[in-house]
Amino acid sequence: MTTLDFLVRKDQLASTELRSTPELPLNEGEVRLRIDRFALTSNNITYAAFGEAMNYWSFFPVNGSEEPGWGRIPVWGFATVLQSLHPGVALGEKFYGYYPMSSSVVLQPTRVSKAGFADGAAHRASLHPVYNQYLRCSADPFYTFESEDTQALMRPLFMTSWLIDDFLVDNDFFGALATGSQRALMLLSSASSKTAYGTAFQLAQRPGIEVLGLTSARNVAFCESLGCYDRVLSYDQLDQVDAGAACVYIDFAGNTDLRRAIHTRFENLKYSMSIGGTHVDQLGGAKDLPGPRATLFFAPAQVKKRNSDWGAEQLGQRLLQAWQAFVAKITDPADPWLRVRQQQGPSAVVAAYDQALAGRGDPREGYMLSLQASP
Repeated sequence: MTTLDFLVRKDQLASTELRSTPELPLNEGEVRLRIDRFALTSNNITYAAFGEAMNYWSFFPVNGSEEPGWGRIPVWGFATVLQSLHPGVALGEKFYGYYPMSSSVVLQPTRVSKAGFADGAAHRASLHPVYNQYLRCSADPFYTFESEDTQALMRPLFMTSWLIDDFLVDNDFFGALATGSQRALMLLSSASSKTAYGTAFQLAQRPGIEVLGLTSARNVAFCESLGCYDRVLSYDQLDQVDAGAACVYIDFAGNTDLRRAIHTRFENLKYSMSIGGTHVDQLGGAKDLPGPRATLFFAPAQVKKRNSDWGAEQLGQRLLQAWQAFVAKITDPADPWLRVRQQQGPSAVVAAYDQALAGRGDPREGYMLSLQASP
């Protein structure tokens, strides 16, 4: 038996390769899972773009590669236990979690509970534990069979969205609200991205907040149709926004020129938050900018803080309540925000990745993929 891996050059994301390797026998305590389906969004492109800086390449290193520089992009999805040499993990169980773009994966379960387990592989010990958790679908309150696609596509993104909103509330919007009757302006770049509109969905529920989406001209109508933005402008319409407005910049694009334009234009910019890099070809640094320092947001740090503030149970309840409201909105049969494209097989995965990397996807669509051979 072999495992098929989708590999990406770390320094040249458009260079990819499908590579088969023989499956090695399991060691005691290990499990082998068949990766059934996984989501691919611009979030995964961000993982690749920030792979070195934020250790995303470290989760699933490429072993035995004759050529250095190759990596496996992490994805969120579902997998089924094919083999188990761990007494706490049974054959046939289904788990939601963080997987490589591969046909199968070997994990080392530790801290096994009714809820799931953590991967105890030595190379993951120093990586953030949020990404090392694997949840039993049979015990996961977020899981329903009908919502698998939505969960894989949107759950990790919405958790980030919820945490961005919570972080801003936790920090009193960095003083942007303390300006009298005028609403505080939240500027969101790459407004058509799923993490951006999840954030807008949360922010729109806050009093005293104006949510302004910035996007490409071709995606303005889509963003307006969502109903979670007070205004939507194309990037070349930035001059239509009051330069004196008290504002926070939430940057999902990672576009250096846009970031500089916003820092230069808005004299009352209170905080600049960097989330991702949907504009991969325009990524760059944040040095020598006017105004506040552009600061990278790391969602697990806010999780850790809220676990300390509230306890894990209350945090989980708040997330679940917000998630259920969001899912009801994006899957509303009358006006769905999300349409799922199911694609299977190696060539389909390559094509979907190329499209996501180039930013050519329909913002209303999400890919659910599998490297398993088509039936």
